[in-house]
Amino acid sequence: MWDARYDVVVIGSGAGALTAACRARDLGQSVVVLEKAPRYGGTSASSGGGLWVPNNHLMRAAGVQDSDDDALAYLRALTGDDVAPALVEAYVREAPQMLRYLEDQTHVAFEPMVHYADYYQELAGARPGGRSIDPLPYHARALGDAFHSMGLPHAQTRIMGLMGYTNQEGAVLLSKAPGWWKIVLKLALEYALDIPGRLQGRRSRRLVMGNALIGRLRHSLDERGVPVWLNAPVRELLTEGARVSGVVVEGPEGMRRVGARHGIIIGAGGFEHSQTLRERYLPGPTRAAWSAASPTNTGDMLLAATAIGAATHLMDEAWWGPTVRIQGEDRARMLFTERSMPGCILVNRAGQRFVNESVAYTTAVQAMYAGENLPCYAIFDSRYRREYPFGPLLPGAMHLDGLQSARVRRHWLAKAASIDELAQQLGVDNAGLMATVQRFNGFAGSGIDQDFHRGENSYDLLYGDVRLGPNPCLAALQEAPYYGVEVYPGDIGTKGGLLTDASARVLSMGGEVLDGLYAIGNSAASVTGRYYPGAGATLGPAMTFGYIAANHIAGRAGDGA
Repeated sequence: MWDARYDVVVIGSGAGALTAACRARDLGQSVVVLEKAPRYGGTSASSGGGLWVPNNHLMRAAGVQDSDDDALAYLRALTGDDVAPALVEAYVREAPQMLRYLEDQTHVAFEPMVHYADYYQELAGARPGGRSIDPLPYHARALGDAFHSMGLPHAQTRIMGLMGYTNQEGAVLLSKAPGWWKIVLKLALEYALDIPGRLQGRRSRRLVMGNALIGRLRHSLDERGVPVWLNAPVRELLTEGARVSGVVVEGPEGMRRVGARHGIIIGAGGFEHSQTLRERYLPGPTRAAWSAASPTNTGDMLLAATAIGAATHLMDEAWWGPTVRIQGEDRARMLFTERSMPGCILVNRAGQRFVNESVAYTTAVQAMYAGENLPCYAIFDSRYRREYPFGPLLPGAMHLDGLQSARVRRHWLAKAASIDELAQQLGVDNAGLMATVQRFNGFAGSGIDQDFHRGENSYDLLYGDVRLGPNPCLAALQEAPYYGVEVYPGDIGTKGGLLTDASARVLSMGGEVLDGLYAIGNSAASVTGRYYPGAGATLGPAMTFGYIAANHIAGRAGDGA
């Protein structure tokens, strides 16, 4: 009946899927990883690679105190009635154990980001730092040939498209904190002096962010002898009676039936690059082209699971974030930091601000959809352009614009000698925009944003400019020329998906367990509900519930179930 058979079949190769595969193998299960794309790593490979893990051992070692009770209070305030309490409790309980396991038993290693605050500082239980952790850099030589089939870092995480940086290094660079030039020099020298790497190509072998995490996980899998099949899309879930028992995989040899003795774990991402599914479920306007996630995430496994009766939840939600589009790139760029730097404002067609530009990216898009705020535009002046990066453009003071294509240098940003002229180019109400800029400039002078309170909490200050005062998040727009670009309500993935229980088991429309089927990451409805608790709240739950699913499968196998 089967062309191949394993104890556990893992669908997808992002951080959650690879964590599940490692854990299942360490618990004595035979495992195969099936990846639809020609490269492994999914959106995780192109992500920041950080995890949000409350009450983790790394933050305690750095002197930052936390507790399960505070983490639960914080998450319950965010999730409300959208997430079953058992799932939230399982995450808070098991996430630190998942991290301990990976650091003790695999090549995965992190450092705490002690100054990277939770996104909703006003809520009880929030922490000003420490719950978000950053993967330590890794060298590609440890991967051998597997390096060449790893997913590429996102273009926006590479300086001049070449050199990557850690989240910790990026925070120093973007805020122009003391020592930032030393980091630039260090990165450039490391890149240039890697002669074997330069002989192989332009891609840096110093792996950081998502590439570091995926590289460390893949090295760990290879040591365990776990096969990773690429170009292997799953076309169907197979059942035997009430149990999900295998999959149909398409490959060079045609269709193959792969059996799963003990369980199937779906960790295949969301549906963000399916225009059909976006229009069916997400608020409009919506476009697949606005997503910064992997273009191969088209909801295949969502459709396969619902075809056998699986229930879904939170289908109208995504990991929202403002994005911009660059012609010729395969995905959008998220404005993680640019809108937060002092001297940039977001306005609607009436020329009015509608949000604190430094808020969490999910909150920013929720504000875009909340009123008449689309289309939306980022506006800044020549001081901002000189001092900070924006999208593909490095700070103008670095005099490296010549390395960019002409379409980026000349046609991507609108440029004008006055605010009035810029408004006309963008189709924004000129009187409204001029009044907004004048009012905002007054806030910059006083240091108090009377409209949206920008710069008044520790999260806002993450991307402030420490050289500015009285408020490092505010700077006047008063130096011509002025710049503007349309900003889209984008995402780094959808967060609605298959409904699961606290063991990551997929539930049916009637609320019963679909025996043998598990879902994690963006293939499952998010444990964080409609909000984004902090940096790494996508990968932290994905890896935690991958760990939970592997434990549950191995436990049932040991019981003979």
